[in-house]
Amino acid sequence: MDSPRFIVTSSPHVRSADSTRTIMLDVLIALVPSLAVAVFTFGGRALVLTALSVASCVFFEWLWCRLMKKPQSAGDLSAAVTGVLLAFNLPVSVPLWIPVVGAAFAILIVKQLYGGLGKNIFNPALAARVFLMLSWPKYMTRFTAPHTALPWLSAVDAVSCATPLTALREGGFSSPGFAGMLLGQVGGCLGETSALALAAGGVYLLARRVISWRIPASYLAVTALAALLFPQGGLGALEYTAVALTSGGLLLGALFMATDYASSPVTPEGQLIFGAGCGLLTVFIRYFGAYAEGVSFSILMMNALVWLIDSNFKPKRYGTPSRWVRVRDTFRAAFAKWDAEPDDETKGGGAA
Repeated sequence: MDSPRFIVTSSPHVRSADSTRTIMLDVLIALVPSLAVAVFTFGGRALVLTALSVASCVFFEWLWCRLMKKPQSAGDLSAAVTGVLLAFNLPVSVPLWIPVVGAAFAILIVKQLYGGLGKNIFNPALAARVFLMLSWPKYMTRFTAPHTALPWLSAVDAVSCATPLTALREGGFSSPGFAGMLLGQVGGCLGETSALALAAGGVYLLARRVISWRIPASYLAVTALAALLFPQGGLGALEYTAVALTSGGLLLGALFMATDYASSPVTPEGQLIFGAGCGLLTVFIRYFGAYAEGVSFSILMMNALVWLIDSNFKPKRYGTPSRWVRVRDTFRAAFAKWDAEPDDETKGGGAA
């Protein structure tokens, strides 16, 4: 018997080998270089915090689906990605219960209460970081110097090291060198210190077409332009720009969290505006806000405006002229009407 020539199904008719699991697996692969640098820089405690964060996120995802009698979604790896990103936004010295509380807030409050994957308004990992910063600032703002020997499982005594942006704001900045900024040999959260590892992961995601270039490019371009025009801390324009781009979690936010499918715009124009808005807000917070970094707050604020961006940059129907063509035609019609009207000298048959 001949096979049918046509398969009749409802829309959409796009066929792709990609799935949520394959996309999330690519993101996890892209995060491996940053995790390796974090373990090298901060020791085995970084691996313990990451594993605990991932396990907690997966558990709370499973628990929610079990209690709500929904199909299990822990296997799509989205909770695992949230766990890694949450850990990357934590200092290595936080108590071990911090990632558990953060995972519960990220999965249960930010993700599942809004309807689950694809329906959340805010990025779960970033929202959890801000929640932890506001609730336990003494843990979330205490950073450890690279290669400090820390216990893997027990509590950590007071160890303090300022991040480059914090030191710059407080007037005690001493440049660790561009190599140190690239390789992550500075104070900061687990996954935000190594610009080179984050960039390598971003290039992988771009090559795999998991993310678009528009949000990271516009985000970084606006931040770099502001840093070039308004350097701080007595640094030269180029040196301050290098510090601004390679510290404060900017690359982690621009490449891995601002590009979150559920909480970012869907149109190309909207993505450019979203990234530029994140850059402007980051610069504003860094210059005038109470926090030296500003990336988390800027992305979350722009997450809240995605509905407005999408509503004003909807994909046009086939055959519908673009916004700029409609504006041009409106002006042309107005000028044509004005040109067709008689002037004051010709009205009424001319001069008396």
